[in-house]
Parts: sequence; C-alpha cells; structure tokens
Amino acid sequence: MEKKDIEKQAYIFALENAIRHDGRASKGSIIGKLIAMDSSVKAMLKKIQPILDKTVKKVNGLGEQEQHDELKKLDEKRYNSIFEKQEKGMPELPNAEKGKVTTRIPPEPSKYPHVGHALSFLLNYIYAKKYEGKAILRFEDTNPQKSSKEYVDAVHEGLEYIGIKPDKTIFASDDMEKFYKYAEQLIKQEKAYVCFCDKEKVRKLRNEGKVCKCREKSSIKEWKDMLKGKYKEGECTLRLKGDMESNNFVMRDPIIFRIIDYPHYRQKQRYKVWPMYDFENSIEDSITGITHILRSNEFGNMRIELQNYIKELLGLKKQTIVQYGRFNITGAISQGREIREMIEKGEVSGWDDPQLVTLKALKRKGIVKETFWEIAKQVGLSKTPTNLDWSLINSVNRKILDDKAPRYFFIKKPVKIKIEGAEERTIELGKHPTKDLGKRVFKVGSEFIIEEEDYKQLQDGKIYRLMDCLNFKKQKNKLIFYSLSYKEFPKGALIMHWLPESKDNLKTTILMDDGSEIEGIAESHLKELKEGDIVQFQRFGFCRLDSEEKMYFIFSHK
Repeated sequence: MEKKDIEKQAYIFALENAIRHDGRASKGSIIGKLIAMDSSVKAMLKKIQPILDKTVKKVNGLGEQEQHDELKKLDEKRYNSIFEKQEKGMPELPNAEKGKVTTRIPPEPSKYPHVGHALSFLLNYIYAKKYEGKAILRFEDTNPQKSSKEYVDAVHEGLEYIGIKPDKTIFASDDMEKFYKYAEQLIKQEKAYVCFCDKEKVRKLRNEGKVCKCREKSSIKEWKDMLKGKYKEGECTLRLKGDMESNNFVMRDPIIFRIIDYPHYRQKQRYKVWPMYDFENSIEDSITGITHILRSNEFGNMRIELQNYIKELLGLKKQTIVQYGRFNITGAISQGREIREMIEKGEVSGWDDPQLVTLKALKRKGIVKETFWEIAKQVGLSKTPTNLDWSLINSVNRKILDDKAPRYFFIKKPVKIKIEGAEERTIELGKHPTKDLGKRVFKVGSEFIIEEEDYKQLQDGKIYRLMDCLNFKKQKNKLIFYSLSYKEFPKGALIMHWLPESKDNLKTTILMDDGSEIEGIAESHLKELKEGDIVQFQRFGFCRLDSEEKMYFIFSHK
C-alpha cells in the first residue's frame, strides 16, 4: 500500500471510529483495520506513526457534524453501515411448533428484578413470540417469609419497562390446594412420608446415604395433622422417597413441604404448610401447559432429574428444557440483602439509585428497553457464561441512543469570555447531526461562556473555534473575532462548546454514576424537555431528565 493510500484510508477509518465512539478516534483501531486490509502495513508501522498521529488529531478536532459529513462524502457505504441494525439470529428451539410453544417467566417476588432477570425474562418471552405462542408470568410466591406485594409490583413495573406483555399472570400460592392434592397422592402411593427428624439429623443421614425410621412409619394422618396445624414450625417436613444412595444428592429423600408459620402477603394466615421450589415447579409447569423451560445452566441437571421424577410419579407431562449460560453481573451489587444494607447505611438512596443494576435504577439512569432486547439477542442460548457489566450495557445503550437523543450544551465550570469584533446575530443549530429532531435558536453577541478547562488551554497566536458558531484568536491576552467559516479554521485545533452570556441559561445539576453531583449551566432550550427525556450533552455524555422543576439529570454514560 502506498503512503498516500495509507493516509487516505487511515482518515476514513479514523472518521468511522470517531463516529462510533463519541467523536474520539483511537489510533489502535485504525492500525488494526489497516493491517487487516493489507498485511504489508505491519512492516511499515514505525514509518507511518506520524501520519496516524496527525490523522487522529485532525479527526478528533472536527465537530460531530463535520465528522459525519466527511465520512459520508468519502465513503457513503461505510457511513451507512454504522447505523444499520445488526439483528443476530437465535437458534431454533427443539420440539417447537408454531402456535404450540408456551414458556414461563417465573420470578420469586422476594427482590427487585435486575438486568440478569431481565435477560432471562426476555429469552422466554422472545422465544414464545418467535413461535407465535404464549408466555406466562408466574409468581413463585410459596415462601411467605420472602414474598411481598412490594416485589410483585416491582416485577410488573420492570416488565412494563423492558416491553414484556405476558399472555397470562398467575400466582403459585393460589394453587396450594392442588399442591396438597398431589402431595396426598404421593403419600398414598407410598412415595412420600412425614419426617420428624431435625435439620441436622436429616443432613447427616443424607450425607451418609442412610434412611431414617420415619420413612416406614409415616401415614396419611400425620400429613392431615400437618395441614391442621397440629405441629409447630421445624417439627416435621414432608419428604419424597427418592434414592438415598444416588450420586445426585438432591435425589436423597428431598424435603418437598415444610411448615412456615408466617402470614402470606396474598393468602394471609390461610396456609402454614408450603411446598419447596422443586415440587412447586414440577406441578406448576405441568398444570399450566408449559412446553419449554428456558433457564440458566447454574441449576444444573440435578434438579431436572428430581423434577422429572416427581412428574413421572404423578403422571404429569414433562417439558423440553433448554439451559443457557449464567448471567454474571460484575462491578455492581445485585444481591437483595446487600442492597438493603446499603440503603439502611445511606450508601445508596434506594432501589432506584443509579449506582445499582436493578431495573428500577436502570430506567432512572436512562437505559432504554431496546438495550435489553439487543443484549438478549446477542447472548441467545449460548452455553457459556455472560459477564454483564457497565461497559457492555453502556456500549449497547449508546448505539441506540446515538440515533435519537437530541444534542444540547452544558457547561460544568463556566468561564465568561468576550470576543472583540464578534457581531450580534441569530444562529440556528440542529439538535442532531443526521436526524431531523428540530432546531435550537441562539442570539449571540460578543460575550460567551465556555468551560474552564478549555479557557486554560488558550494560547497567544492560536486560533480556536466555538462549535458551529465562529473562529477566534487569542492575541496579547485578548480574544479577537477571526471568521465565521469552518473552512478557515485550522484542522486539529481546539473546538469548544459554549453558551451565549444570557440570563436565560439554566442552572443544572447532574447526578453522576459514583453518587456525586455536578452543578453547572445549560442552554435554555432544555425547558422543552419532559421528565424521562434522554439527551446528549455535547462533549459530556448522555443524561436523563429526572426532574423538570429542578433541572436535575441522571448521568447515563459517555
């Protein structure tokens, strides 16, 4: 590749990289693309470093609109490819027929749902709709000590936020009489028994693979007495007769019912004997017509064996089970217990604190529902674990917002300047470089406000530009008007955002992702926004309006 060709292609790659990454090109990315295009470039790296440095500086000095215009002019096909939505296919489900697939979304209402729950919910929902089937929302609320109305409401709110509309909503606790009926059936089949051993003894015998005396002495009367409230919490349990010598530990006479003397948020004091997870799941999946169970492989095959065994004993239909890799949330607290402690200590303001990854927090932070769908489709049914962190969430969200978030000016550390010779005029700026999202009209004169860090960079004899406004020069500690045209502006020099000196500028506060607040001023056009609107403050990042009255924003990401 000739030197002139390298220079031209590097410029195109730099423009593309800058548009994809908030106006800042990376030299490393350009080198990688040049080598991929022509391997001979690798041997020329030392010689072309000055070209690459100059190219990156030139591109990063352009305004956002200029970057878009330049790439569109030089390589329109490459420019358009940046904005093409790449929808990745999801593999077909086994044993699936159109119109005959029913999946379930099974949250336990014991916590606020987070991003990992959202992806699990979406996989079940997307596949149901892919086959024109149904997705049932089932609250697994058979632990009265953990379940609450607050968390039920949080799940409903979360599903609405991410765009899931269940075909039906059911509560497992409403089926308690059915659970009792199936339990009685197992007892009559001599496949279940009431056990009076304490926790330690049960654990010890299971570890040793030995049965207890209760196994052969139990009767239906003891079960009836359990239901009548004759026994206290912890005094006895109902256990399934499994295989005490099985290598699968969960098959060693597992507990399928226990006594919990605690009021249920929905059933009140009506029941005191509650099913365990595996029994409740086995029954519910069968009686509600579930055909496909999509769940994380962290559950392993051990529970599948137990649940299928229960279904076999009761003559219930089995489902097709598809397991995918676990969603690991890194760099954030997701455990409900830990979050409660943080709230109590005042370390976070609540379940919607933007530092958290709960759906309530992500909504407030400005993560749009399309982000969850995109990540779910990217991950699909991959068997390998997926690490969910802010970089992944922000990256996907940024690509979606970039197309539709209007641009505005915000200045965090304002410094007033006067540009001598600048005349009064009215200018119009677009709210987006490529989309027609409306205009912002500014009345400007010779007095402006710029960022303190930009002001500190001004040097005598140098020419600078107020973004999409004018060029000026610093001369003997004065700022002097130079020209209006961008063409007369030296490539690679500093371009800064600005505000006109005006009483209409708005005091604005932004809550950052570390819990700190940044106060500054922003343009008066923010008055057009409504709570929940997401914008991009140029050279700062994406933010969501949290309060119109206070002009209070939540920082989303760069």
